Amino acid sequence: MTFMKRPNDFIARVLAIVASISLAVLTVLVFYGVVMRYVFNDAPDFVEPIALLLVIVIAMFGASLKVRESGHIGLDSLVKKLSPKGQIAAEAFQHLCLIALSVAIFSGCLQMAETTMEDRIPILGLPEAIRYFIPVAASVCIILFSLEHLLKLFAREHN
Repeated sequence: MTFMKRPNDFIARVLAIVASISLAVLTVLVFYGVVMRYVFNDAPDFVEPIALLLVIVIAMFGASLKVRESGHIGLDSLVKKLSPKGQIAAEAFQHLCLIALSVAIFSGCLQMAETTMEDRIPILGLPEAIRYFIPVAASVCIILFSLEHLLKLFAREHN
């Protein structure tokens, strides 16, 4: 079990750091953009495309972290009425669904990244594919975190 926990702990810390830095940069960037636009009447062009990338990072990495913390949306009122084995089955089903969704996100975003690799984000000049690589990375993390939960769940079941 620790063979997944330790690497996932490291990945979760990296995600938290990247998401936190992204949120701080987004805050400063938007503040800068607002001041430049409304005080100096000179809106910088680069603020919006960078802000969009930062929002994608925050949303996708934040979602991954919530899966790790079991903080995602659930139907607790229904699950609590189930028997202990039913609760375990519901939690296992939940993580299997998260894995299936993450595989779909991974596959779809990887295809989009491949088809947009030659396109450039206006103003920034970065490959358009970067918008799709962020969800690819997050989906891999969600799969790893869900597998960790499933292993923990089945280890608890057999004890």
